[in-house]
Amino acid sequence: MQSGIGHPDGQRRGGRVAYQGAPGSSSHAACLSLRPWDEPVGHRSFQDAMDALRSGACDCALIPVENSTVGEIKPASDLVQRCGFPVVTEVWWPVRFALMGVEGARLSDLRTAESHPVALDQCVASLAQLRLQPVEQYDTGGAAEAVAESGDVTRAAIAPAQAAEVYGLTILKQDVQDRADNRTRFVLLTREGG
Repeated sequence: MQSGIGHPDGQRRGGRVAYQGAPGSSSHAACLSLRPWDEPVGHRSFQDAMDALRSGACDCALIPVENSTVGEIKPASDLVQRCGFPVVTEVWWPVRFALMGVEGARLSDLRTAESHPVALDQCVASLAQLRLQPVEQYDTGGAAEAVAESGDVTRAAIAPAQAAEVYGLTILKQDVQDRADNRTRFVLLTREGG
């Protein structure tokens, strides 16, 4: 599944890889696992990540373009098609989400669940079952950070489990994605074709 995502000559480069999101997000986790020799550099939007590649601030960009549950991630895939950078490889990455809240929060306290819009779309049935109002944030990791900063026991974040560690949250429910085989296709783009 992960073959081809490394540097073609097998050398560790120690460069910088741009991604959309904050620490603890799915994209951040994918960067750490798939490009462990590179420094992951988070950006607020897909455009910002692409601009970092264009300016030379980053050597490559790892961008999610499709999800097995919700289909094409249109803003990202459109940007990849228009950017002019070569896609040097792609990988399907398993995505699992946890519902997390501040310390002391219980499932019965929760009223809202915050996350990236695409992540919320991957958890529609779970949100309905838990009777939680979805609230869009710019990123899964960013949602966890916002919930942690709020200190509000009625707010939860939907993010990968590692976001709970990053932001000091408590996992209230594991695997809130609607499908067990939920995966996202990431593409790796570079300025230099490798």
